[in-house]
Amino acid sequence: MFKSLLKQLFFVLRIAIAWGALVLLLTALYSSVPWLREFEAPMLIFAFGTMALVIAGAFSHLHRVRLIAGRTDGDAISNRQRRLVEIPLEAGEAFDLLDAAIRELPGIQQVQSTRDSLQVKAKVVRPNAWGEHPLRRWNPLRWFGLPRNQLQATVTPGEDSGRVTLICEPENPAWSDMFLVDDGTNYENAEAIVRAITRRIGERRRNERADVAQTSAQKELTEAKLQLLHAQVEPHFLYNTLASAQLLVRSDPDRAEAMLGHLIQYLRRSLPNADDEMSTLGAELERALAYLEILAIRMGDRLDVQVDVPETLRSTPLPAMMLQTLVENAIKHGLEPRTGGGVVWLRARRDGDGIAVTVADNGEGFTGKTSGSGIGLKNVRERLRLRYGFDANLSVIANFPSGVAATITVPATATTERANHV
Repeated sequence: MFKSLLKQLFFVLRIAIAWGALVLLLTALYSSVPWLREFEAPMLIFAFGTMALVIAGAFSHLHRVRLIAGRTDGDAISNRQRRLVEIPLEAGEAFDLLDAAIRELPGIQQVQSTRDSLQVKAKVVRPNAWGEHPLRRWNPLRWFGLPRNQLQATVTPGEDSGRVTLICEPENPAWSDMFLVDDGTNYENAEAIVRAITRRIGERRRNERADVAQTSAQKELTEAKLQLLHAQVEPHFLYNTLASAQLLVRSDPDRAEAMLGHLIQYLRRSLPNADDEMSTLGAELERALAYLEILAIRMGDRLDVQVDVPETLRSTPLPAMMLQTLVENAIKHGLEPRTGGGVVWLRARRDGDGIAVTVADNGEGFTGKTSGSGIGLKNVRERLRLRYGFDANLSVIANFPSGVAATITVPATATTERANHV
């Protein structure tokens, strides 16, 4: 408290001494003029009136600074303000945010924004802190100097952030600070820009959190839908398989037993695992082969299955039911509509940093004879995007000379890490 009072007293004395010296100089000049020096009263009135107004203006400045800043230390009462602000954004983004914050400052004029040098310069009209009053024209603190402030802001690039150096000052030379006060307007400008930057960063962070929450919610919803797909067994497939097994019990008990065994294997692999959303290529291959073996019993010689999946790749992590979706598409839209049936190929290979898993057939292909909603492939693509981002993809192309080849490519990193761990 005592230190603050000393600061205020020193500030008032500094202004008073500067104006006192100026008044003494004017008095000496006045006294050196013949005839005028005989009239001392006008000069005395001028001298005492000027000093009274100067001291009153200095105290008004202190009072307003105290209202704005809540304190009257040396930094707050200064006409020239400097701020360092760390913005946790890339320098270009930090500059855009700073430029927008400055342009919203009240009374802003002549904004010069240079993105290449990361600098912003501007003029700011100084408001009448105490309003318009006829006697204000007699205030010596307003007798000279421009009624504007100016600011300069520079962004210094960092590794992951931009540091803003902000300077707010009167549009007058530094020596004028001995005679003039800014009524706290530059302190206001500096704090307003810092608040605007803080608000914009906070708004940006809230938007980012909202986007993350929305993405997370969408991912959870998609995963829930896919878990439901994982848990369900197509009713028609189940009914047809049981009906076929019932007929075979009478005519061919061995084939009926084989069909039921494959059905049990398929159902076991189709039950959802709440502990792990991920499966492996080997487990998904067993499910797909159980499904195809059932169909092979029903379709007879019309269905041929060829598998080329190296043992070293069967530990590749793969989202559950993806391979099954591609196999079902190959059967429903490729081979079933074809009278003579055909072949389904299941292949896997290492492709650079990825593992490519292909399901191909020599069925109808893209002939338009079959109809499908495309939901299965759409779900596969969405799951790959949510799980791997841009590191995985699904491609569907025509197979030569007929049919379709669908290939899922996933990163091989997880497989390599698992192999090294083992």
